[in-house]
Amino acid sequence: QVQLVESGGGLVQAGGSLRLSCAASGSIFGFNTMAWYRQAPGKQREPVASISSVGTTTYADSVKGRFTISRDNAKNTMYLQMNSLKPEDTGVYYCKYLKTGFSSWGQGTQVTVSS
Repeated sequence: QVQLVESGGGLVQAGGSLRLSCAASGSIFGFNTMAWYRQAPGKQREPVASISSVGTTTYADSVKGRFTISRDNAKNTMYLQMNSLKPEDTGVYYCKYLKTGFSSWGQGTQVTVSS
């Protein structure tokens, strides 16, 4: 079992920045991937960025150049630095842990970007 707790969401004006954190606890070992997803009102949950335990990263086209994903394996914590935020980045941001045959979601943190 892996438990995930997100933090760092809030209200920010367009052009501003936020840093999200996802703290993981439980049976974390071996090769794994952690990811950020987001869900806007009335829309499906979509992937934002991911990072493997060896540091390989992926980004959605919509956030490339603005968001940076990172992780501290010693602290079992993942981060998402979000710069140049846009109103369309508004949504609930979820943390996900993936390992072969297992995945776990956090409860989400709200990000609201005002125009």
